[in-house]
Amino acid sequence: MTTVLKSEPLYRKIKDHILERIDSGEWGSSMRVPSENELVKEFSVSRMTTNRALRELTDEGYLIRVAGVGTFVAELKAKSNPLEIHNIADEIRARHHEYSAVVLTCETIKANEKIAGIMNVNVGDPLTHSQIIYKEQGIPIQLEDRLVNEIIVPGYGAQDYTKQTPYEYLIKKAPLQKVEHIVKAIIPTAGIKEVLDMSDDDACLLVERRTWTKGQVASTAKLYHPGSRYELSGLFKPEQF
Repeated sequence: MTTVLKSEPLYRKIKDHILERIDSGEWGSSMRVPSENELVKEFSVSRMTTNRALRELTDEGYLIRVAGVGTFVAELKAKSNPLEIHNIADEIRARHHEYSAVVLTCETIKANEKIAGIMNVNVGDPLTHSQIIYKEQGIPIQLEDRLVNEIIVPGYGAQDYTKQTPYEYLIKKAPLQKVEHIVKAIIPTAGIKEVLDMSDDDACLLVERRTWTKGQVASTAKLYHPGSRYELSGLFKPEQF
């Protein structure tokens, strides 16, 4: 019996062609992509096929179509599920984009009354405070402001977070037992706007995260995102009865 392999659909070939050029950086944000007619000639396909490819890429957020003007590469917009914890470096690389990090600070501080309540420690207890900017294609997409209890996560403050993310270290040293998430829309401070390269009218998304290990608070983090460059989305699938 001979097995017949199905060839890749033509619209998929057009999608892959466009995605390869976006991922490589050859076609940057706001760049006009070939029109339907140009793609019809290049790939020798029907207008319906090219229309489907462009329509799906638009629905998936890679392209923007402007009636009477043309189709353009969409602005970079990272996406993450607010109720899950992932390694941001892996998320960025999965999109075939360049990941980088800038460590603003990683130092020992003493817990004040407010922090002590959040971290469930005594006032004056030492904690490690880190601030890191994460970049995708050289563009800031997240500022992470984190507090870590080194009694639970020893060695956190001695790591090089340009070579590994806090997630990678924490997941090894303090496996997750429980996670709390709070998502807010905030007016960013001038300092946050500056480090995230935000315009004055850009919205700011804030995810506040607290994690527990063996019944103790191991870490808290405030994750700031430029609203124009970041999207929080999730899929909930209810149990079947």
